[in-house]
Amino acid sequence: MAEICVIILTYNEEKHIERAISSAQEIAAQIFVVDSFSTDRTCEIARAFGAEVVQHAYIVQSRQFQWAIDNLPITTEWVMRLDADETLTPELVSEINQSLPRLPTSVTGVTLRRRHVFMGRWIRHGARYPITLLRIWRRGTACIELRWMDEHMILLCGRAVGFKHDFSDHNLSDLSSFIRKHNEYATREAIDVLIDRYHLLEWHHGPAAFTNIQMAAKRRVKENLYNRLPIWIGPASYFLYRYFVRLGFLDGQEGIIYHFLQAFWYRFLVGIKVDELERLLQSLPDREARIAAIGRTIGYSSIDLTTTRITKSEI
Repeated sequence: MAEICVIILTYNEEKHIERAISSAQEIAAQIFVVDSFSTDRTCEIARAFGAEVVQHAYIVQSRQFQWAIDNLPITTEWVMRLDADETLTPELVSEINQSLPRLPTSVTGVTLRRRHVFMGRWIRHGARYPITLLRIWRRGTACIELRWMDEHMILLCGRAVGFKHDFSDHNLSDLSSFIRKHNEYATREAIDVLIDRYHLLEWHHGPAAFTNIQMAAKRRVKENLYNRLPIWIGPASYFLYRYFVRLGFLDGQEGIIYHFLQAFWYRFLVGIKVDELERLLQSLPDREARIAAIGRTIGYSSIDLTTTRITKSEI
C-alpha cells in the first residue's frame, strides 16, 4: 500500500461516499472526509467505513480544499484529492501501489487520467477523454487555485509525472441534479470571468503555473479566445467542435445528451450570466462596489482582499 492520504470533500453525498471510500481504501493509509455539515447520512456512512470525518463550513470548493490540506493532521508522504463521486479503477490502484513508492524525490506530483461516465456510459469522445489532472502530490508541495470554479491543483516545486491508468468520475444522481449543479456552476464561472475581466480580486489565481500542459492550454484558450466571442458563437462553435470534429457523436444517445448539455447549454448559460452580471457591474462606480455586488449575487456578505477571508451572509 502506498504511503498516501486521501481527502474527500462532501455535502449530502450518501449516494456516493461508501463507493469512494471503499475505492480509496485500496491505496490509503489515511482517509479524511471534510464535510460541509451534510443533512443526510454522509458522515455516518463515512465513519462506518473507516474514514475520519471533519466538518468545516463551506465557502467555495477551492477554499474548502485548501483549508483541508493546511489543517488536517496528515502524516503520510503523499496526498490525493478524490471527489465523492469518483472511484479508482483496479488498474490504477495497482499502479499507485507499485509505482508511487519508487518515484525519485525530484518528482513531487502525479497526474491521473479521468474517465467520465454519464447516464451509465463512458464518454470516450468529444475531447472528454483522457482529461489529465494533478491529483497526487508530496505533502507540502502543492496548493489549489483560489477560484470560484474550475479550480486545479498546482505544484509549488518539483515536477510531475503521469500514471497511465484511469480514475472514474461517475455521478449516480439523475439528470435534474446534473442541471441544478451546472446552473450553480454557471453562476460561479460567470463570476470568475468578471473577476478576471475587471481585475477585482488579487488572490484569484494560484501562485504557480499549471503542472499540466493540457489544462494550461485549455485555460489560455478559454480566457484569451472563447470568453471574448459573442454570446451565441462560443457555445455553438464549441458544441460543433466537440460533437463533429472530435467525434462526440460516437458516444451514442448518452453522448448527444451530454455533449449538448455540457458543451452548448452550459456554455450558453455561463455566457448569459456573464452578460447579466456585467450589466450590473458597469453601472457601479468603483471596484469595491463591484466586489460587494458579486458577493451579494452568490450570497456572501463580504470579500476581504487582504486576508482572502469571505464572510457568509446571514440571509
